[in-house]
Amino acid sequence: MGIRLYNSLTLQLEEFVPSENNTVRMYTCGPTVYSYAHIGNLRTFTFNDILRRWLRARNFVLHDVMNITDVEDKIIRNSMAKGVPMGEYTTQYEKAFIEDCARMRFLPPWRLVRATEHIPEMVAMIETLQAKGLTYETEGSVYYRIGKFPEYGKLSHNDFGGIRAGARVDVDEYDKDDARDFVLWKSRKENEPYWDTPFGKGRPGWHIECSAMATKYLGNTLDIHAGGIDLMFPHHENEIAQSEGCSGQPFARFWLHCEHLLVDSSKMSKSVGNIYTLRELLEMGYAPEAVRYLLASVPYRKKLNFSLDGLKAAATAIDRLRNFALRLDTDKHPEGVNAALEERAAKSLADFDAGMDDDLNTAEALAAVYEYVRETNSAMDAGGFHAGNVESARRVLARFDEVFEVLKTAVAEGGMSDAEIDALVAERSQAKKSKNFSRSDEIRAQLLEMGVVLEDTKDGARWKRKS
Repeated sequence: MGIRLYNSLTLQLEEFVPSENNTVRMYTCGPTVYSYAHIGNLRTFTFNDILRRWLRARNFVLHDVMNITDVEDKIIRNSMAKGVPMGEYTTQYEKAFIEDCARMRFLPPWRLVRATEHIPEMVAMIETLQAKGLTYETEGSVYYRIGKFPEYGKLSHNDFGGIRAGARVDVDEYDKDDARDFVLWKSRKENEPYWDTPFGKGRPGWHIECSAMATKYLGNTLDIHAGGIDLMFPHHENEIAQSEGCSGQPFARFWLHCEHLLVDSSKMSKSVGNIYTLRELLEMGYAPEAVRYLLASVPYRKKLNFSLDGLKAAATAIDRLRNFALRLDTDKHPEGVNAALEERAAKSLADFDAGMDDDLNTAEALAAVYEYVRETNSAMDAGGFHAGNVESARRVLARFDEVFEVLKTAVAEGGMSDAEIDALVAERSQAKKSKNFSRSDEIRAQLLEMGVVLEDTKDGARWKRKS
């Protein structure tokens, strides 16, 4: 049995198979670049990355598209308040988002696409919807008539049978039970950026942007559409209405939604002051890999409670694995092979894969690895781990990090390379042999200041970077 994913459209766990050959056509909702991404956003983007990595680990070819929303209500409101051109305003936050993605070790998508570079595709889609009688115009704006799309509500599983005819909404985001005709094209307001189109001067509504970009690069029917649970309604529901209204074909076969993130068991709120950005957490001394680990550790369909204590625990969990990897490389293991440990490594790999295949159950996958590490550390302590078991242990860690990507320590700007650290460690060892203990202590302090911890063992000194 292959990968099984929970499909929000059918409310069922289904075996995933691409519609054509081995290529997965996937669209993920990217950031709206009006501010820095916060940890709630990063939870969804971490889920996207885990999904992307596991599909690749299972040997699928991935054609995945992520959008950059660089024109919508909040962007225009904020840029106008600051007196900055919209493009200049969004560029700074798009750059910050890409930097955050690199720090979080997200794989880049096949295509990263901006809304403002796809206005012609949006206009063409609206014209098709007009030709099919699914729209109407009022005061220069174009609206989608949801009463003409009988399946409206099939993703959010809401009954919108009592839709008020003619009730419409211009804002991009609105209440989850408030089904109204939504805007496809907004007529220009004073001083707002605009494009000149057959409908007049104006700008696109938020929902049409994703439909136009997804279908341009991936065709009328996607294999997977992923995003946060907060986007299910109205955004994803409206994407379906637009895309299927245009093509007459199913828009996405699988819909995957990542659950909300809480902070200290409370909803994130500016008034409470519990919204963190990655930059703020790094300034507080936390490592990006600890943030990534914490956000990935809870399966994506469960709410995740984020806390600073949780970040500390994540750093400790990563250190356990790094210390294990260090023992593999630096301890002197007796020759031979312990056959039972080889079987144990194979079971850990099989259990890890089974957990990930089960709707990306990262908690089960982590448990498979940590149980193996615990048992193998005990075997090392008892002298039962042999040199012939090193490679299978490394395979377990490699499979883990193929998905979680937290074991390698990022070298901070101005930090020391591995070679530089090795040279200082060798100099310290020589200083100790020469009984130059003051120089030995200086080197230890210098390394500690650079975030490198030394440990003296019977087999010599070994080092690691602090998480």
